[in-house]
Amino acid sequence: MSIIAAYIVPHPPIILPEIGKGEERKVQKTIDSYKKIAAEIAESEPETIVITSPHATLYADYFHISPGRHAAGDFGQFGARGLVISADYDEEFVQELEKTAEENNIPAGTAGERDPRLDHGTMIPLRFIQKAWDPNKKPFKIVRIGLSGESLLTHYEFGKCIAEVAEKLNRRTVFVASGDLSHRLKEDGPYGFVKEGPIFDQQITNIMRSGNFSEIFNLDPHLCDQAGECGLRSFVIMAGALDGKQIEPELLSYEGTFGVGYAVASFKIKGIDENSRFNRYETEFQINNGEDPYVALAKASLTTYLKTGKYMKVPSGLPAEMLNRRAGTFVSLKKNGELRGCIGTILPVRSSVAEEIIHNAVSAGVEDPRFPPVTLNELDDLDFSVDVLSEPEDISSPDQLDVKRYGVIVSSGYRRGLLLPDLEGVDTVEEQIDIARRKAGIPRGEPIRLQRFEVVRHT
Repeated sequence: MSIIAAYIVPHPPIILPEIGKGEERKVQKTIDSYKKIAAEIAESEPETIVITSPHATLYADYFHISPGRHAAGDFGQFGARGLVISADYDEEFVQELEKTAEENNIPAGTAGERDPRLDHGTMIPLRFIQKAWDPNKKPFKIVRIGLSGESLLTHYEFGKCIAEVAEKLNRRTVFVASGDLSHRLKEDGPYGFVKEGPIFDQQITNIMRSGNFSEIFNLDPHLCDQAGECGLRSFVIMAGALDGKQIEPELLSYEGTFGVGYAVASFKIKGIDENSRFNRYETEFQINNGEDPYVALAKASLTTYLKTGKYMKVPSGLPAEMLNRRAGTFVSLKKNGELRGCIGTILPVRSSVAEEIIHNAVSAGVEDPRFPPVTLNELDDLDFSVDVLSEPEDISSPDQLDVKRYGVIVSSGYRRGLLLPDLEGVDTVEEQIDIARRKAGIPRGEPIRLQRFEVVRHT
């Protein structure tokens, strides 16, 4: 047994009558939908309910999984201290999830708990589920997980780990993704109004309605940020847990009465669907008429990585010199004529030029420290170029350089800086050497070693 169903729910405290004191009736559709899915969950009798919450412990580079046997919390900060919610944790599931995440190089675990009390993002869905639960039945346990500042793709991969653990332990498991949508839907709402708020909510509810979770990765990050959403990463972990499953999606309700988007959606598992695995979106490599194969490979590599989080394999159909030759390569990205990323290898570190390009294209896109990582939405606006380097040769004087023909490597001890040839704005050998020196962090006046190399540039 594995994940048997998944749900997206909001967590507004005002939805509870003890807090809303009548105001909750303004979001009655949300309440009715909540009661419906709570009854479904209770009827399915899960052994474990995994809850992801934006208000649990959050770190920039780590997923916190709540430790211990038991936890409780109250709604004192919302004026209802007497309303207490408690639950037992599934310790075995938590322990196995830590191990599985580590095996998959995902930073997750029980370290660093800041507050053992349950947060309202967890307690509100628990309140509805517990009220629907038959007290004569065996109680469920929970696994509470916070979000992180890691990429959406890492959240998705973490969700896959959760499903793997549920299957390994043969746990009858329900996934509850707690999270509100935009907080910027109305001028009199908590954060005012921005035009991106309703747009985000429309796009994300369309995804909930269709169950096409791959569309999450096509959302504009700027749009998401401006919308002031809180639940997106919670939903992405859930999507990962449903990877490879045939689902029946249903958007039960959506309301924005108080200036915050509240959506309730259910995803019932109907079986296995290999075509729904996210890696089906890997780019199929093809060379268009007149396109340089070096450039085509660089673009396909970065596209594949941004969509799947994996390096593409060396495809068939490449020229023999890309497969049989080893050489250093640099991949450069430009957007609107401005540099957007450039990283490469001076000497070959992989078995072929093709492999060198595949890895350097990804590095140029997501690892150049001068720029934020490239997003999928930018790909169509990028121009790619690939430089294949000759083996560097020592020179004794700057007189042996030519900025149009030769690139330069300036080194002193372990510090080394490189500048490619024929770059816009670099007109003299002195400028070329000076830029390479500065890139290496070598002060003026310090003795340096000079090397030159030639490149074949593919655009």
